[in-house]
Amino acid sequence: MFTAVFYCLFAVDGYTQKDNRMTQRLSHLSGMQKFSLIWFAQMLSQFGTATTRFSLMIWAYQQSGQATPLALIGFFSYSLYILISPMAGVVVDRLDRRLVMIVSDVGAGLMVLILLLLYTSGQLLIWHLYVAVALTGAFEAFQVPAYTASISLLVTKEQYGRVSGMRSFSEAASQVIAPALAAQLLIAFGLGGVMLIDFFSFFVGIIPLLFISIPRVITSNEHEQADRRIRADLVTGFNYIRQRPGLFGLLCIYVGINVTAALTYYAILAPMVLARTGGDEVALGNVQAAMGVGGIIGGIIMSIWGGPKRRIHGIFLVGAFSFLTGDFLMAVGRTPAVWMFAILFATIFVPIIVGSKQTIWQSKVPPALQGRVFAARGAIEQIGMPIGYLIAGPIADKLLEPAMREGGALANVFGELLGTGPGAGMALMFLCTSIAGTIICLSGYLFPKVRQIEGDLPDHSIDALPTVI
Repeated sequence: MFTAVFYCLFAVDGYTQKDNRMTQRLSHLSGMQKFSLIWFAQMLSQFGTATTRFSLMIWAYQQSGQATPLALIGFFSYSLYILISPMAGVVVDRLDRRLVMIVSDVGAGLMVLILLLLYTSGQLLIWHLYVAVALTGAFEAFQVPAYTASISLLVTKEQYGRVSGMRSFSEAASQVIAPALAAQLLIAFGLGGVMLIDFFSFFVGIIPLLFISIPRVITSNEHEQADRRIRADLVTGFNYIRQRPGLFGLLCIYVGINVTAALTYYAILAPMVLARTGGDEVALGNVQAAMGVGGIIGGIIMSIWGGPKRRIHGIFLVGAFSFLTGDFLMAVGRTPAVWMFAILFATIFVPIIVGSKQTIWQSKVPPALQGRVFAARGAIEQIGMPIGYLIAGPIADKLLEPAMREGGALANVFGELLGTGPGAGMALMFLCTSIAGTIICLSGYLFPKVRQIEGDLPDHSIDALPTVI
């Protein structure tokens, strides 16, 4: 299927280069104004997606009552993303990045439509979610690097940090709105109604992309032209990273951060809250909303501030502090109020971490290579996520949950601090990731090439690359 999509993209690429009247009317907008329009529409689409994901997560937990199915949903969402990312990077650098985003959004919308049809016909099963999120992840493998690489061509380097803050804000805002919105929509329209709204929200995100032009990079370098063969392009991104120890080391550290985060925040946060509250969906919604509020605050701070002068501190120091405080409070807390405070406090720093990392990469990688390099980075960076998801469920359900029951093997050791019974084993996982995440973040300072990457590795010069619109 994706081979067909790949060739269809090339077939219609020539058509999308022709200006229409609306495109000409919007051509006078600045790059930041163009990005802001795209960003706002994508944010509205994210609201619909987040609402559906929250509703389906509740549905999946109700079917099984265990952490493993929810963790497997996360695992499959990254499986095809990682496998397809190298080819996606080639497509992004060769074609109109606007077109790539449009096709990706349409594909993700179709996955929601298929789930909706299965649900309304009474045939929806948990394994259908695994397939749907895997295919959605494949489309995201094209959309994410296309979106990120487009930013570098629309705004100046000085605006990278602020733009990253805006993206973090939109993601966090969807987390705040989704739980409350999902609860109301589920009551009013049911799960089918939630998915139908999400399906139409994808088309809202596409509207600005139909009319806003995004610059395309053209290079006259003969070596680059000779290297435009697809087979060679597949390894270009990986080679670029491998040949720069600072970027490669930073990437390795971030893989460790993702594994640690996936083990708890992404994989078992929801089942832990549900287990420790007797399946209270409102409590889970409040905790996830607090996560979004923290992200909104952090996104606003990042969009105004732009991040620390030394971006590497924004990754390592801020990351260590977030793990040390947030995960520890999530572990020892036993009420929704404590969890809400813990996750709000921890996620305030996430946009600073992500924005600092993204600014380094966007500054060091030439725009002509960003599709391939960012796709390669994504494939490696995100490999930590399915690993975390895959092992989190069994660790919780088979090992730590039984061990933290009354009279369990670890109950006497950690019971006084964490409590015992349902959810206590998952709380112990948060305690472990608090320590592990802090160590991983601070370990980045041990490697000079990583610690000094901002000074040792020169920034790209976008002015040296001719572009066309």
